[in-house]
Amino acid sequence: MPKRIAIVEDEAELASLIDYNLTRHGYQTQILRGDKGTLEELERAKPDLIVLDVMLPDVDGFQLCREIRQSQAMARTPVIFLTARGDEVDRVLGLEIGGDDYITKPFSPRELVARVKAHLRREQMDAEPAVTGIGPFRLDRTGRRVYVGERELTLTSTEFNLLEFFLSHPGRAYSRDQLLDAVWGQSHYVTPRTVDVHVRRLREQIEGQPESPRYLTTVRGFGYRFEDTD
Repeated sequence: MPKRIAIVEDEAELASLIDYNLTRHGYQTQILRGDKGTLEELERAKPDLIVLDVMLPDVDGFQLCREIRQSQAMARTPVIFLTARGDEVDRVLGLEIGGDDYITKPFSPRELVARVKAHLRREQMDAEPAVTGIGPFRLDRTGRRVYVGERELTLTSTEFNLLEFFLSHPGRAYSRDQLLDAVWGQSHYVTPRTVDVHVRRLREQIEGQPESPRYLTTVRGFGYRFEDTD
């Protein structure tokens, strides 16, 4: 079955360009204009990935992303922002509210397709054991779920990938650059600040006191380490 990509973009010419480049690589696409009923349309379509413009006619792309992350049907769906707003504050905001990637206009269609492939590839089940347990954490790769005790975490696709990496490599310190290579691969949009944003979001979910982390600790002047402890 071809992967399904939802393109939420109100500029018809740009939407057609994105559609053309994705369909020629074998993806099944659906173009949505970003009207008020877009969230409901996405929940019905259940795409494997969403390309989302920020500046839409009836809804704000950032707000729509927040609603996607609160939707039971869509919470884990990768979201790639596509926008002319390239300021660092906008990129950081896009990541903080649950976006997995951020591409600024004008952009290379080849780069967009490469990033789509990268995010969908990370969604596929790998050859590692389906379930991993460490301390109070239980990682279910098949269902892409993480539990702390009996509580299931609500994670974005990238947050899951980052936490999966930490749980698979407990006790070892990793620099921000190492984490970028391991989790984000060769995407050129990411910076060390990207790692910090996602670590902070993970701490808000897994730590009793995020400001004094017990599990996901900072290695001062270097990076982060996941502590193998109960």
